[in-house]
Amino acid sequence: MGGLGDYKVAIVMVGLQFLSAGVTLFTRATLVNGLSPRVLVVYRQGIAALVMAPIALISRRKSSGSSPLGLRGFAWLFAASLFGVTANQMAYFEGLYLSSSSVASAMTNIMPAITFVMAFIAGWEKVNIRSMRSIAKILGTVFCVSGAVSMALFKGPKLLNAEFIPVKSLLFNPGVDNWLLGCFLLFVGAWFWSLWLILLVPISKYCPDHAYSSAWMCFFASLQAAIVALVEEKTADAWTLHSFSELACCLYTGIVLAVSFFVQAWCISKRGPLFCSMFNPLCTVIVTIFASIFLNEEIYTGSLVGGFAVIAGLYIVLWGKAKDIEGKRQETKPKLQDEQTSTVQVIIEEPAEKKSCETDLEEPLLSGTK
Repeated sequence: MGGLGDYKVAIVMVGLQFLSAGVTLFTRATLVNGLSPRVLVVYRQGIAALVMAPIALISRRKSSGSSPLGLRGFAWLFAASLFGVTANQMAYFEGLYLSSSSVASAMTNIMPAITFVMAFIAGWEKVNIRSMRSIAKILGTVFCVSGAVSMALFKGPKLLNAEFIPVKSLLFNPGVDNWLLGCFLLFVGAWFWSLWLILLVPISKYCPDHAYSSAWMCFFASLQAAIVALVEEKTADAWTLHSFSELACCLYTGIVLAVSFFVQAWCISKRGPLFCSMFNPLCTVIVTIFASIFLNEEIYTGSLVGGFAVIAGLYIVLWGKAKDIEGKRQETKPKLQDEQTSTVQVIIEEPAEKKSCETDLEEPLLSGTK
């Protein structure tokens, strides 16, 4: 049992990658058959909000002394929903329709590099050219972006399957290069998702309960997506689910979205974000294999090389971030050793007079706690 417990987090993360791969594959097949990506986002967020609502209420009741969010907290949640959920998913699903499942899955691996750039601009990440870990994060970012550009611009020879690209976009006019436009939308979606990660910092300050904040973000996103869909979709037929597969896609993607919040939060609490991030490329491998078999998607040399570059860049960025964490831990060790040394000195240098013993002990301990 002890051995199984050691691998429990890894097994859960592998299972989550299969669920995420299923979302990409299932959604791609449903969009190609005619479902609007904007309507899909509305239904998906609505289902996720319904799933999250009772869990958030239970979590809110268990947390004693929880303060209300306030107007500023709701404003942060609304902004995070608008950019990180509504805009992200609409760009992602449109890009998924125009490009391919494997490219869409590979593009998600550039988010740690984009987040590093945003955090650097915001002043939360420090860059030291003489530091190996800073060089690693910069180099990894370059690899990720170069790989993304390679997937978009340099297809190269076709390796597998016949061409399976839609003849036109669901949102843009015909005549535009579908593949390039799809890759661009996926890249934009990655930036929106990274912005959402940045916005989680102030949100955590106003609402430490992640289940409660997640439920509100799903609710806000469903309203925002509904407004966008009502403007874009001119006919009521676009809101109709014409087959069981479309209904199943909305249910599956909505439930997986809600479940992934808890699974990732639990895994991160056990092993940390770096360990969990290392499993993301597994989803790309799963999607690429099953998309070529069941969806008959083409695989190009440029996409394959670009995907490898993105994954390599991801691991380089994660390595640099891991070294940052190790450096911070090493910096705290001397401080702890100094505090322990000062405590020992107090005990050894006990005064001869018994009356002044308590006073000599109290002063160093109080100064150490400031």
